Amino acid sequence: MAEPIIEDSIDVNATPEAVWSVISDLPRMGEWSPQCKKMIVFGGEVKQGARTLNVNRRGPLVWPTSAKIVTFDTNREIAFRISENHTVWSYKIDATETGSRVTESRVAEGGKTTALSAFLVDKVFGGNDSFEDELREGIRETLGKIKRAAESV
Repeated sequence: MAEPIIEDSIDVNATPEAVWSVISDLPRMGEWSPQCKKMIVFGGEVKQGARTLNVNRRGPLVWPTSAKIVTFDTNREIAFRISENHTVWSYKIDATETGSRVTESRVAEGGKTTALSAFLVDKVFGGNDSFEDELREGIRETLGKIKRAAESV
């Protein structure tokens, strides 16, 4: 069973608009994420309902996923649902006194993913606990890279 939510936050010394310019540029996801190496947005426009093809990598393993943008609230939140495992990844921006707080989360509703995803995590990725620990580390790494990029905008 997957953990229902994995998330972390980081404070960024940049406006919500500057942070949004980074996180909503999904084709640049490969610069931030240690696992998602590429996101291709069909039609080229990042917007509510847009679909993506994602290329993921972990060591020698490379696999595609697809997603649909399910939340697109300019300067506040973007979220996409992964078709293959039904998880939702989101980036939420809250204004703070010194800039913004960015929260990245992965939600597996009810702690469930698809049977295929659960099987692959267990047999190929070393089990759910170690895989989710890796996701937590990846979220921290991604947020750090987003912070650096947004603060240099």
